[in-house]
Amino acid sequence: MEHIVIIGNGISGVTTARHIRKNSDKKITIVSAESNHFFSRTALMYIYMGHMTYENTKPYEDWFWKKNRIELKNGYVKNVDTAAKTLHFNNGDTLQYDKLVLATGSKPNKFGWPGQDLDGVQGLYSKQDLETLEANAPNNEVCNRAVIVGGGLIGIELAEMLMTRNIPVTFLVRESSFWNGVLPKGESAMINRHIESHHIDLRLSTNLKEIKADENGRVKSIIIEETGEEIACNVVGLTAGVTPNIDFLKTSNIETDKGILVNKYLETNVPDVYAIGDCAQQHEAIGQRRPIEAVWYTGRMMGEVLAQTICGNKMAYNPGHWFNSAKFLDIEYQTYGWVFSERNKKDNESHFHWKHEDDTKCITVAYNNTTNTFLGINTFGIRMRHEVFNRWLTEERDIDYVIKNLATANFDPEFFSHFEKDIIKAYNQQLQTA
Repeated sequence: MEHIVIIGNGISGVTTARHIRKNSDKKITIVSAESNHFFSRTALMYIYMGHMTYENTKPYEDWFWKKNRIELKNGYVKNVDTAAKTLHFNNGDTLQYDKLVLATGSKPNKFGWPGQDLDGVQGLYSKQDLETLEANAPNNEVCNRAVIVGGGLIGIELAEMLMTRNIPVTFLVRESSFWNGVLPKGESAMINRHIESHHIDLRLSTNLKEIKADENGRVKSIIIEETGEEIACNVVGLTAGVTPNIDFLKTSNIETDKGILVNKYLETNVPDVYAIGDCAQQHEAIGQRRPIEAVWYTGRMMGEVLAQTICGNKMAYNPGHWFNSAKFLDIEYQTYGWVFSERNKKDNESHFHWKHEDDTKCITVAYNNTTNTFLGINTFGIRMRHEVFNRWLTEERDIDYVIKNLATANFDPEFFSHFEKDIIKAYNQQLQTA
């Protein structure tokens, strides 16, 4: 019986296993050292905040794996011998495979800061990171202040988590405005104000110089690069992005760059070895997507596609139109298609921006200023339907059509205020001015 071994039990690896089992009787083994069972990584923050228990984050009961004949092995893979099709583990164990799926995810970035490996310095990615945070910051008596370094989505999540325990937070962001490499300036400025309204000490255009230790080798403070200011703290959260978790492949003949290089079928340069999820890097980027996408839903899609290939129905990975969603404290964010920041804007890309006077809702619609074709939309504080925008992008609708029909895309709950009339009025005024 063909043996499929999957390293990594996140959304990518587990989706692959489930879909292989749906389509075959192959032997399947999932390898992970992080947790015995699959859990929802995006829900980790809610455990710390008291909204969920760890058990609540497991989409499948513990009996699910045995019932579906998916074997689980807990252990760290030290290296991969592709010639012998054998995994070597840290504890001396070995495991042979017929086909290997690498779904090893990411690890938090470190940039060589002095003190970055001290006790009290951590990322927020794994179950172990959450357990470490619980120990380091159980309350505001043990943790008088936390400093977060890096202004991405994980940084804002960590800030929100700490604030629920009344732990003061200083937030160091090297950019001049929050996430302004991704968001247009109007949205980025609104998020700056929203963060500050939650009494978070937001420091823009600010870099970390070093992390200082007390006599016990724990964090006691950080030093700011630009000013030399010292800020006392008990926890430092490193949230300056993530990189593929592939160090164990250095001695293998599997081709890597920043991630594990794959073609459109998610195949590596070695026969019978595949890579999916955060650790996979496309040889050729798909459309305007980045070669590496550390996004939950793309990991799931890769798993579904690869399972088809492994089961004899070879299928290329085609993720379709870009979309994503997140939350900035109280403000929900959705994006469909492409809306680039000023830094990355295309030559023929123009934006229509509308913001509500309460400073918690806005939209930005990107369009081609030559053809008026709709390119994408960002929405903050207004929920929109994915399938509607997906259809409009496929149909290549123009911006006039999208603005006039926004109400059909809205799916805010009943009794929520609707703003389509205000948006259309602002759009018409902008057209007249133009």
